[in-house]
Amino acid sequence: MTTFKPKTNQPKALTIAGSDSGGGAGIQADLKTFTSLQVYGTSVLTAVTSQNSKGVTGVEFMDPALVRSQLEAVLGDIGADAIKTGMLGNAETMEVIVQVLNKHRQTTELKLVVDPVMISTSGTVLLKADSIQTLKRSLLPITYIVTPNVPEAEVLLGLREGAKVEPIQTLNAMRSAAKGIAALGPKYVLLKGGHLIFDQKCNQVDPASFQGDMFMVDVIYDAADNSFLEIKKPYIRSNNTHGTGCTLSAAIAGELAKGVNTKEAIVKGIKYVETAIKYGFSVGEGHGSLNHYHSLVRKTLSAPSPTHPYPLVAYLVGQSRDIWENYVKHPFVEQLGNGTLPKKAFVHFLKQNYLYLHQYARACALASYKGQTMQEIASAAKSVIEVGKEVQRYFELCLEWGVDAYELKTASEDSATVAYTRYILDQGHSGDNLSFRVALAPCMIGYLEMGQSLVDSIATKRDGNPYWPWIQALSHSEMVQQVDQTKASLEKLAETYPPSEAKLKELARIFRQCVRLEIEFWNASLKVGGGSNGI
Repeated sequence: MTTFKPKTNQPKALTIAGSDSGGGAGIQADLKTFTSLQVYGTSVLTAVTSQNSKGVTGVEFMDPALVRSQLEAVLGDIGADAIKTGMLGNAETMEVIVQVLNKHRQTTELKLVVDPVMISTSGTVLLKADSIQTLKRSLLPITYIVTPNVPEAEVLLGLREGAKVEPIQTLNAMRSAAKGIAALGPKYVLLKGGHLIFDQKCNQVDPASFQGDMFMVDVIYDAADNSFLEIKKPYIRSNNTHGTGCTLSAAIAGELAKGVNTKEAIVKGIKYVETAIKYGFSVGEGHGSLNHYHSLVRKTLSAPSPTHPYPLVAYLVGQSRDIWENYVKHPFVEQLGNGTLPKKAFVHFLKQNYLYLHQYARACALASYKGQTMQEIASAAKSVIEVGKEVQRYFELCLEWGVDAYELKTASEDSATVAYTRYILDQGHSGDNLSFRVALAPCMIGYLEMGQSLVDSIATKRDGNPYWPWIQALSHSEMVQQVDQTKASLEKLAETYPPSEAKLKELARIFRQCVRLEIEFWNASLKVGGGSNGI
């Protein structure tokens, strides 16, 4: 019989917090985080909550004597290399915890991470007002790291005797606030910047309406050497943010338990949460959950959400961003907008697009054949019908621009049209359905973007521009609906058949090649018209 010796150096972390019946926050989030970091997790329950993704509907606090009993049981036997606190509820529970921890730290170094949970996202009070003084007077003086968000920091500073509260709306105010909180006792302050969203010039913006690049800043203050470390990170548009504060403090505690130095543990914790949000789960009707197990089983794409509905499309366009602008803002497009495009170039484009659409319809029919579900089959089949309507529209456009039916029906594909359409069809024959649908996507997505851009631009000539009706048609509501359906179909395929990292790179390569071929399609028409492609 083989006897295995127990592992004696297993990192251990303890969470002292409330429970979340929805599983996204509280001790449930903490224990998931510990597990994903390969840290043995223990827990002391301070409260039971009835909650889900939409909010908290009930709270029942544990008897302080039971909290003491749990805490003494864990520390008296298993111990903890790091401890985090979350929802503590009231002053009585907090005092009991402080008493036990003060006794514990007489013989063991106390690495205590305090998440000063006060109010839930839905507005439920989780820490009574009279308990905040106890938090400051008793708990913060023995705290190693405290992790308030901006509203919590304002509460802590506002209750400091004689303090003048400065609204925290700038980076300088965040620095001052972090330093002020450190005066209450903690050795390190991590002031989380999730409530302050900045543009590239550090002006506060509203993410619901601002369209440019946005970022957040977390401020770390080291009281011992009076130094700051600022972590700038991109703002992630996601609705899957339930339990971020709990998860962050747990991740920091987990890293401390493994012996990671303090600032590195904080930075790793921040990165852990950032990735957990990126690959979060859309569960329930409210705020979805983070993916606490992303380090164990990683999704290559985040799940679609109301604020980020098309993650695959965003990734594909992002990977081709350096040439995407050459496509949607090509000289052909600019000349359409200002009405200077030679008629010969536009007529050539109309004829070639008419021929292209015939091959595009064949490709959609092939996509229907390759569908694995009735929904996939029907969606692609519907696209064939829509393309058929578009072919008829281009036939009528050609007649309007002086191309008779015989000339159109006997026209030949030029080399750019052949290269593009056969590449798409080749993807249909040799690749899977997701690869094929990605090859079909740049056409519709790009045309809608260029149409909307031209319609919105004050530089676009409307009166007297012979191309204005065609430009308007590109951004018509039917076109918007078709493109939305195309994007949604892609996302559905990516969720049904999740791509590996290698597969995702292959999809980006296919998409990029089709963007290049779209550019060549424009170039060919400009060349016939005697213009320069400018690329």
